[in-house]
Amino acid sequence: MIRRLLARLLPGLRSSEPRIYDRDQHPVRSAQVSHAARTVTRRLQEEGFKAFVVGGAVRDLMLGIEPKDFDVATDARPEQVKPLFRRAYVIGRRFRLVHVHVGAEVIEVSTFRAAAAGADATDQHGRLLSDNVYGTQAEDAARRDFTVNALYFDPSTEEVWDFVGGVNDVRARRMKLIGPPVTRYREDPVRMLRAVRLAAKLGCSIDRRTAEPIAKLADLIRNVPAARLFDEMQKLLLSGHAGETLASLRAHGLHHGLLPLLDVIFEQPGGQRFIEAALANTDARVREGRTASPAFLFATLLWHEVLAQWSAAKARGERALPALLDAMDRVLAQQAEQIAVPRRFEATIKEIWSLQPRFEQRAGSRPFRLLEHPRFRAAYDFLTLRAEAGEAPQALADWWTRFQNAGTEEREAMLKPEEAPKKRRRPRGRGRKRRDDGTPGDVPANGAPSPNGER
Repeated sequence: MIRRLLARLLPGLRSSEPRIYDRDQHPVRSAQVSHAARTVTRRLQEEGFKAFVVGGAVRDLMLGIEPKDFDVATDARPEQVKPLFRRAYVIGRRFRLVHVHVGAEVIEVSTFRAAAAGADATDQHGRLLSDNVYGTQAEDAARRDFTVNALYFDPSTEEVWDFVGGVNDVRARRMKLIGPPVTRYREDPVRMLRAVRLAAKLGCSIDRRTAEPIAKLADLIRNVPAARLFDEMQKLLLSGHAGETLASLRAHGLHHGLLPLLDVIFEQPGGQRFIEAALANTDARVREGRTASPAFLFATLLWHEVLAQWSAAKARGERALPALLDAMDRVLAQQAEQIAVPRRFEATIKEIWSLQPRFEQRAGSRPFRLLEHPRFRAAYDFLTLRAEAGEAPQALADWWTRFQNAGTEEREAMLKPEEAPKKRRRPRGRGRKRRDDGTPGDVPANGAPSPNGER
């Protein structure tokens, strides 16, 4: 009876016994696992503990994707893991983990966990407050989010252990929650975002039962701490599939909980074109293995709201630069209510925005000073995106492209003439009355010093 109940509550979980796939039934090989992860699992197994590479790394290897990192799960407690390695550190308060350093690589080792129980385990919305319970390997698999993330690979035998039907879902490229979707989303609303992000990244479909409750439960995102939302947004934007993921977030009604300004941006003329150009540019950089900055991405996502507020302020007669600075502060403050953008990124975002008006100054020494600014390159890339979206003159972006690559003489020739002659500063002095011939009263017409010695 208990097994039937578990099978009904946790689809894919047929029993506490796993289905074990030997090396001939899957494509993963030990040589694909990092040396550090193999070292950690081997050492734990030599001491009589279970140890597996687990989670996203196994999923990616089965899909032919190179994992970014490797995590290990074991039945050893943190205090049993730490003495086995020369450089191992216990971290975490909510749930203790061990970071094992092997060469330059860090392997995160976690002890098998069980689902928390009791009235104090969740808040009034059903969100998990405590998840610090050790358990068996089967319980550890059942408490994970998606079936494709609940696979265990043993590098020593090259076996894949599957408690929840994850292998079949990997083969079908299907994202499926473990357990009742409504309950699992209430436990951790971020799972809704992860379902969308991973589906876009892996080219998977979202299982119907997994997708169905998302729109109804989207407001639960507001209960997630702002700092954690930023971390999830950062993963989303730098996944290499940000464009598809944001489109899917909108389709599932999740964008209001992440970036409340997205609807406003897309409704403005040129806004959607600008955002799409920025996301396509970032996705291309990530897929090519080049760096991409979260600060730059947030600057693009929020720019059109800054632009709208700035334009409105200038229309009211406010001075341009103070109006821009005020608009920047207002937009970032509004966004901070949903996503806590770290201050180190906030400063970069502001610099990218505040440099945009300076690109229009192409006379005198100003272009040379702008070239020397630490954020010139990021601001220039931002300008080229604006030009691509039709928001800034393409000729302006082309001028700066040529100017930064030109030699000294060519740069001098490219400078625009001053728009107006500089006003001469009048010399300071007292009693500056005009004489009949137009010269200042304290200076004789012949230029000689005045009788009182002043010039």
